Amino acid sequence: MRFFVVPDSAAGEAAVSSLLGREGSRTIPHASGRPWIVGRWADDEAAWAAAGRRRIAVLGRSAATRPWLARFAAGLGGTAGLDALSADLPGSFHAVAALDGVTAVQGSLSTVREVFHARVGPATVAADRPDALAALTGADIREDLLPIRLLAPSPVWPLAERSLWNGVETVPAGHRLLLEPDGRARTEPRRPPPEPDVPLAAGAERVWRALAEAVAVRAHGRGALSADLSGGMDSTSVCFLAAPHVARLRTVLQESADPGSDDGRWAALAAAALPNAQHEVHRAGTYPGNFAGLLAPDPDVEGPFPALRVRAMLVEHARRTAAAGTDRHLTGYGGDELFYPATGYLWDLLRRAPLRAVRQVRAHRSVYRWPLRPTVRALLDRTSFADWLGRDVGRELTAPIRGVNDAPLGGWGAAHRMPEWATPDAVAAVRDALTAAASGAAPLSPLRGRHLTLQCVREGGALVRRVDRLTARHGVATEAPFLDDRVVEAALAIDYADTVRADRYKPALVEAMRGVVPAASLGRRSKAEFSADVYAGLRRHRAELLDLCDGMALADRGLVDAAALRELLLAPPPFSLRLLPLLGTFACEAWLRSLPAARSTAPLGGVR
Repeated sequence: MRFFVVPDSAAGEAAVSSLLGREGSRTIPHASGRPWIVGRWADDEAAWAAAGRRRIAVLGRSAATRPWLARFAAGLGGTAGLDALSADLPGSFHAVAALDGVTAVQGSLSTVREVFHARVGPATVAADRPDALAALTGADIREDLLPIRLLAPSPVWPLAERSLWNGVETVPAGHRLLLEPDGRARTEPRRPPPEPDVPLAAGAERVWRALAEAVAVRAHGRGALSADLSGGMDSTSVCFLAAPHVARLRTVLQESADPGSDDGRWAALAAAALPNAQHEVHRAGTYPGNFAGLLAPDPDVEGPFPALRVRAMLVEHARRTAAAGTDRHLTGYGGDELFYPATGYLWDLLRRAPLRAVRQVRAHRSVYRWPLRPTVRALLDRTSFADWLGRDVGRELTAPIRGVNDAPLGGWGAAHRMPEWATPDAVAAVRDALTAAASGAAPLSPLRGRHLTLQCVREGGALVRRVDRLTARHGVATEAPFLDDRVVEAALAIDYADTVRADRYKPALVEAMRGVVPAASLGRRSKAEFSADVYAGLRRHRAELLDLCDGMALADRGLVDAAALRELLLAPPPFSLRLLPLLGTFACEAWLRSLPAARSTAPLGGVR
């Protein structure tokens, strides 16, 4: 899918005139007859309706019908009424409405559906992809934001969500975009997520209902589906919810190179209880591993690909899935982010219910071996988000990478580090960007735990957005039901005091899946760890990675010391966390090398 949205004006029509009538392009009109939405999409990826001169459309995955949308449009009291759409309609989609001359565009809480905008002549144009807008305007990349993408374990929020294309802006978290006929654009706040005040039992029921409906939307009208089945709670839940809806469920486990991984045992246990499942195990070494095909050009140049180290694996998986006769694959992405409570909630709980918090802190220290002093220091910390972003993150950029127990509650975010091979200029550029971004910066929630959860959900959404585009080019859509708005809101509504417990693993999801997932599969508390796969990939593809160090685009920009990177590749450290910065560096380098070919591509490109 790729689409543009324009206001009802001559300027809006002119902005997309070069796209109209192209082979494969589709257009949905304003009431005036001028173009409203222009792009490429499959028949089951868009639905729209009119109520008088009003228009409403959903683009993505939903069960919306024209009569339903017509009734919804007729009852809209204004653009704020779009807040009710995700509450009433299961699925993952962009919503676009034309009301009284104003065109509104909104994505999803998780950013699986994100909204970008840019000026094209006198009009503002919205789109689902920043690189498509850049192709329409002829924009170049923002070199000043590139150093941010080198950060490990991930770029810091909110800088991570800024478009890397000049003149292309991202709609801020929790907002929708409004396009005026005169070419102006503004944003308005969406309804905030619900307060976390629902008891566990009632909240779990809401999660079950929302997740069941999310999976049902993906299964509707299909005889077969493909799904991950790692044996973990997230993928297992999706599989058991999907199984009753299809005649054939193809479940897939990607075996780890770690001989100590117990994913296979748990996946086999779950598969045996799925009567219509064909379970496949892809043995380690029979699939492209980590870092395979790293420098193959990528036509998706929104920005550095966040899953680059397993890109070749994802492509091979999509090819096999398509060959097996299924074109939709379900994944458990988002389950960890929503149901493994952020330890930042302990900081929140201490200020709400001190005695209860102290008991849970003691339990967490016992289970996870948190040292006393760092734990107490984290609990007493009163740093604001703006101070953390502008002062603390910058101060620690070049500090050694520590284990998680050195900062057990995490503050406002991860301990962000620049790579050892980053140049002083790159580090200075990141510090300057952090200082500038901190001015007036506000977290996603005043609750630290919720801020961390929402940040992770948004990172997961961006990952799924990019993975779906990748696999769709090979005939398979990748879907993440956990990241639908209704599921996210149901999870966030549960009282965190009932879930941030050291003695229970993902309690809200376990309670939601009772009676759906067999009890034996609900008892797993272990979680796979993939550092063995990373080291195996480094050994297997060392020659290709060393070739990467020759003529590096990042080195040419003065951001990376290629010799220092080469040294680490020749002698990888035994502490796997020190390998994390490789991922951002490789992703940026591969993206920069993909740009020359992609710049010659038309704004509509292919279907995906």
